Amino acid sequence: MGAQWSKQMERRKLIADEKKTLQDLNESSGCVFPGCDHRPADRKNWISGLNPEKVHINKIVWPGTHDSGTHKIGIKMVSRPFAQCQSLSIYQQLVLGTRLLDIRVNENQKVCHGILATFAIDVVINDVKKFLSETESEIIILEIRTEFGHNDPPEFEKHLEEQLGEYLIHQDDHVFQKTVAEILPKRIICVWKPQKSDPPKAGSPFWSSGYLKDNWIDTDLPATKFESNLKYLGQQQPVTSRKYFYRVENTVTPQADNPVLCVKPVTKRIHGFH
Repeated sequence: MGAQWSKQMERRKLIADEKKTLQDLNESSGCVFPGCDHRPADRKNWISGLNPEKVHINKIVWPGTHDSGTHKIGIKMVSRPFAQCQSLSIYQQLVLGTRLLDIRVNENQKVCHGILATFAIDVVINDVKKFLSETESEIIILEIRTEFGHNDPPEFEKHLEEQLGEYLIHQDDHVFQKTVAEILPKRIICVWKPQKSDPPKAGSPFWSSGYLKDNWIDTDLPATKFESNLKYLGQQQPVTSRKYFYRVENTVTPQADNPVLCVKPVTKRIHGFH
């Protein structure tokens, strides 16, 4: 018992030290980066405001959310704090400017986070379609993956194509060099990541996992995650030659050996630093 207590005290000190590292970095270097002064007047239509005739897909920074479909997951005040990463619906996130959605599903087409499941994928689809019906030039990257530990939902690609087919941008390396206007009226780049099924191929309405890359590390230490993000981002090809989207996740993850297992107290350690 004493050894465990000592370990947790050391852990708390390490977390405090890492938070201070980021605070000191912020004070000494600031948070200025290219484009940080851009404040769209209409967040619901911010891509439209970039001039769709001129802006290319590979020049856009796509703000996204982590575990996007978890605002109603689990039981409130019981299991929800351990799995809820978002407090807003998919539609609300899109209206506020989110353009990359991270959706995990189980074998029953339910959105899930680990073992906890919430509403059906059709809730996400309907929110996306509602948003697209209210806008003209907004493009969404919709990543859907089978959650780890679950089986792929049967005939899932068929269902997605039936529901979203008119909006789907087909897998094609040339898309990255095209302007938004050249892509329209198609509106969704849907990245489908099954666990066992064959991945989408070139020309498919869906994009394979290699088109949305990241270097996610499993840690609850904010400076460790921040430094990892910078390291791997610096190793990527220039956007002008890149044929994939690269994701930087500014989030940390609760650890099983730490008494703080709720999502929000852990993720707030890094959310003040971008």
